[in-house]
Amino acid sequence: MFRATRTEGRGPRQAAAIFQATLDLLMQHGYDGLTIEGVAARSKVNKTTIYRWYPSKDALLAAAMIDREVLEKNTEDTGSLRGDLIAVTHQVIRMLTAVPSGKVATAALGGLERPGLAGLVRMFCAERMESEKPIFDRARQRGELTADVDPAMVIDLLAGAVWYRVLIRQTALESGFAEAIVDTVLSGLPRSS
Repeated sequence: MFRATRTEGRGPRQAAAIFQATLDLLMQHGYDGLTIEGVAARSKVNKTTIYRWYPSKDALLAAAMIDREVLEKNTEDTGSLRGDLIAVTHQVIRMLTAVPSGKVATAALGGLERPGLAGLVRMFCAERMESEKPIFDRARQRGELTADVDPAMVIDLLAGAVWYRVLIRQTALESGFAEAIVDTVLSGLPRSS
């Protein structure tokens, strides 16, 4: 799991101030407007100190997102595949619409062509998929799914619908959206007989 590593001697208050300043500036100015100099000024921590701990803007942003737990990754066992997938979909909705996670996720999209940030996103997605695999294992054990269902494809369909609606179409999600999209996806999945 991601952990923001802190080097020996780094004060927790300084780190908290740096991480909060990083996310605040990201939300205010976007990825391109986020600078180490700006973080130093806002957090009142010397720029050279920040560079000693985080050699790049991407490393700093990754540490801030991890430390502040901006990207929630919890899966619960509701007792059914439908219930589990609805819970995961609601989690994606919260991540993209709540403050600060929604603003951070949107602003961070501007830096995805950067290797450091792209690597963070790939690791987050891999860890999230690992944490969601038990949903599909439980569903197979309960006889709700066949063995050939691709969990990543199902999650991509659900999360992709939320990302597209919130970030691309920029429309509000109506009440019951999570349930409707899960039911739409489930109706096309092969089920055990």
